[in-house]
Amino acid sequence: MNLRGIVAVSGRPGLFKLVGQNKVGYVLESLDEQKLKIVANISTTKLASLEDITIYGEDEELKLVDVLANIAASKNAVPDSKADGKALRSFFLEVAPGHDQEKVYASDMKKILTWYQLLKDLPLFTETPEGAEADAPKVEEKVEKKAKAAPKAKPSNAKAPTTKTSAPAKKANMTSKKGV
Repeated sequence: MNLRGIVAVSGRPGLFKLVGQNKVGYVLESLDEQKLKIVANISTTKLASLEDITIYGEDEELKLVDVLANIAASKNAVPDSKADGKALRSFFLEVAPGHDQEKVYASDMKKILTWYQLLKDLPLFTETPEGAEADAPKVEEKVEKKAKAAPKAKPSNAKAPTTKTSAPAKKANMTSKKGV
């Protein structure tokens, strides 16, 4: 699941795709059917990348990416985000085992299920993230290739690098154009 570039914006419902950035703020495109483009002010708007969001856990925090993958793999029907708190709590015990039941509120669960409903039909939901498992073997192959190549030996008469000592910098004399 590749959630890179998908953000939640404080004060706005739904999810947005980060398209770019300009002097004023971030250029965002909504993920719903309207495909509304907005510019979120850098200084006043808070963005939260879905890739970085975690859920409170009893032992350790749970990544949102893992919880969304568990929801997708769930055998039970995904409850509506407007379902009652008990139904949401029982569903979350299945898809997010070990979450802290005192700190994770029903409103948080509703938000996560709403995000899931937005993301489930998108092709990025089935993609693998960049730099993940698909790229790991490539890195190992490169390391093996580098290890096979013999390092070039330096000639015995090569000089060691020397540092050049220089005199301290001189102060620049700046004259003002105003009344010299």
